[in-house]
Amino acid sequence: MDARLNFFTSPLAGKALKHLTSANKELMASTLPAATQELVKIRASQINGCGFCLDMHTKEAAAAGESSLRLNMIAAWREAKVFTDAERAALELAEQGTRIADAAGGVSDEAWANAAKHYDEEQLTALVSLIALINAFNRLNVMVQQPAGDYQVGQFG
Repeated sequence: MDARLNFFTSPLAGKALKHLTSANKELMASTLPAATQELVKIRASQINGCGFCLDMHTKEAAAAGESSLRLNMIAAWREAKVFTDAERAALELAEQGTRIADAAGGVSDEAWANAAKHYDEEQLTALVSLIALINAFNRLNVMVQQPAGDYQVGQFG
């Protein structure tokens, strides 16, 4: 399978993606826990069907010490006992933020209040920005049918 467009050789894509990648680096440096960031990226990527991002973020999470049990249970996080209350709140926000078109009012007040119980304003800013950013990456990869499976940990720095 080949991608419809080669974003890795396009000068224009390189310029545009530089800004998205820069935003991601800032979010990674935030006080939002790294494990939570990867869980959120994986869950949004599952919902959006982005194989490329799933390949990348599951490998990065595993390399950072995330257990296979937790990685395997992300799609069923509501029933899984392996996530903290804070992680559950982040996953709920990620789901509602990713499925914005499916909900009449977007993210519910209940989901927002639950996330706000576990994360301070800076962390909420990082979380909301991260959800928006991974959705942007998912959409790019899904539209161009970016193949998955060859990602190497640390490939993009």
